[in-house]
Amino acid sequence: MNKPNHTNVLAVDGGGTRCRVALRTAGRVLTAETGSANVTSDFDGGVAQIMKALHALSERAGIGLDALARYPAFVGLAGVTGPEIADRLRAALPFQILRVEDDRLAALRGALGDREGAVAHSGTGSFYAAQIAGTARFSGGWGPVLGDEASAQWVGRTALRLTLEAVDGRAQMTALSETLLAQLGGAAGIVSFGRTARPPEFGALAPMVTQAAQENDPLGTRIMTDGASEIARSLSSIGWQPGLTICLTGGIAPQFQPYLPPEMQVDVAPAAGEPLSGALELACELATEMSS
Repeated sequence: MNKPNHTNVLAVDGGGTRCRVALRTAGRVLTAETGSANVTSDFDGGVAQIMKALHALSERAGIGLDALARYPAFVGLAGVTGPEIADRLRAALPFQILRVEDDRLAALRGALGDREGAVAHSGTGSFYAAQIAGTARFSGGWGPVLGDEASAQWVGRTALRLTLEAVDGRAQMTALSETLLAQLGGAAGIVSFGRTARPPEFGALAPMVTQAAQENDPLGTRIMTDGASEIARSLSSIGWQPGLTICLTGGIAPQFQPYLPPEMQVDVAPAAGEPLSGALELACELATEMSS
């Protein structure tokens, strides 16, 4: 076996919406992107998306896949819930030097850089992370069935649930609930949609909710307020205190800022980078460890 080239590193960042891979080589970064890669929801599908992205990156870089597989790689994926699934990934992927984590560590590193603070990530799924006094802490990220509060799929799913409550007379019928009923074919259509919809399909409804909240629709406002309460509760549980930076990352996360407690709103700051840049930093650290 040829000796690995530690001047080149690979990073993978995968979640419920997309999978991105990056190669840092010769002072430049090349990337490729494919579809959803949550290895709890669909292990084989997630691996297939990683391999598809690696093949695309291989072609773009003009480097064979076998050569790429010898570079140190950090893989951060949604759905890596413990050692067993991490071991399955190591066996399924071609990398010779590999660190596998869930997607939270790369997102934390990418967003905060070397700052102390906390991250509330709300994309298709959600999780919370803090980097305080040299220690990383995490909360959430347990998936669409048992967690992912304040995520896009949670927003969409909650809107449909409360719309059905409005049909029953247990909640107020609003312009948003009427629109959802019309678009999905009434209560029966909502039930049929919910029976087979995947998280990205629920998440696709979230922009309707955020827009409705901006227009003071009671249902939209209730959902966004409840989501912001989940964010506030979770960040406090992992050590956030007033004065520490908060980064709201993921497609829907910034929409929650107006609904957060005032003491949190004032500490919201732009992310230093994105999860893929954090994954690249962690890949570089892995390469340094292997070289020492």
